[in-house]
Amino acid sequence: MPQDWILGLIGGGLIGTAAALFLLVNGRIMGASGLLGGLVDGTGRGNATERASFIAGLVAVPAVLALAFGPFNTNLTPNLALVIIAGLLVGVGTRLANGCTSGHGVCGISRLSLRGMVATVFYLLAGGISVLVFRHILGAI
Repeated sequence: MPQDWILGLIGGGLIGTAAALFLLVNGRIMGASGLLGGLVDGTGRGNATERASFIAGLVAVPAVLALAFGPFNTNLTPNLALVIIAGLLVGVGTRLANGCTSGHGVCGISRLSLRGMVATVFYLLAGGISVLVFRHILGAI
């Protein structure tokens, strides 16, 4: 029996707990794109250390887990150009939507934010359409 859903459940619980703690401790939304964007464009200079620590944790924790438990099967395409293009498109989309799935999906919905709910619906639709086009029509993934 596949056990992947357990990892998803644990990961979702950890993201929700981190978002709640971030909001309680800092009084701000834990949107990864907003935290990173503030470092890149300079608007987050006042709390740059906190932002950098958060982003470093996003990178370091999976690396430590991979070292401790071995590599995880991510089903990521070996096509590096496609990964880079997808990452750039996600970055542009999060800036256009003024937030990412952690900001809108986790924090927005939990606060009953209409904007967060609408953004999450569009994220899910865009993801579904992308899989349909790239996997089933173009055969790229």
